Parts: sequence; structure tokens; C-alpha cells
Amino acid sequence: MMKRLRKKITFVVEKTNTGFSAYTEDYPIFTTGKTVSELLSNAHEAANLYFEEEEYSLTPNQIVFSLDWQQFFQEYRILNHKLFAQRIGLNPTLLSQYISGKKKPSKKQQAKILEGIHQIGHELAEMNLLLTE
Repeated sequence: MMKRLRKKITFVVEKTNTGFSAYTEDYPIFTTGKTVSELLSNAHEAANLYFEEEEYSLTPNQIVFSLDWQQFFQEYRILNHKLFAQRIGLNPTLLSQYISGKKKPSKKQQAKILEGIHQIGHELAEMNLLLTE
């Protein structure tokens, strides 16, 4: 009988010409996907295959994706980084330097940026738009 693995597995995600690739730094697990949704499904399957021999299984919620700021803002260009920086109380020039890789954000700044991204995602997920005929 399979036991539930108790920890989360973090995959580093990279944008490719054909979609995305992901790998773990802790285990020899690699996968690809054309979309983020497909990548999540493939990462879940690959992790379960890896841990199958040890008789452990994971749920999709145990898969965590890590994407650097530059790739995130390139993939989600719909987020205007200047307006986003203003919204979260961050200097837009400083955020641009994080995105370009010229500077690395501190853990405090990373938490602030991530909290802002999650807040926008939550707001969008909760929003209902009035459909007109």
C-alpha cells in the first residue's frame, strides 16, 4: 500500500521555445509541458513515478513551481510591472532591475512581490464579470 509523502516537491520552471521544462534540485526528476497546466500534471506524474519504488505517492498540491522574476514577468507580460510595483509600494525602477537580473531582491522584497502576485490572482479568481448581450 502506498504511503503519502509528507513534504512538498519544488520544481524549478524554465520557459522554452515549445512551452516549459521543470526539474527538481533535490531529486533526479525532470519533465516538460506545453502549458503550465500540462506541466503540473506531468510533474505530478513524474514525481509519483520516482517515489513509486519507495512506495510513496504525492497529490498535485504537493508540487510547487519555482519561477524566477525575469521569467515570470516575461511569461505574464499582461502584468504591467510599473503599475504592479506602484500597487505593492515598490520602486518601479527597482522592480525593473529585479526583472532584468541586474539586482536580486532580498527575501523581504521577494515576499512582498509574491504577496502582490497572489493578491491579484486571488482577486481575479473571485471576480465575476457581467456578461451583456
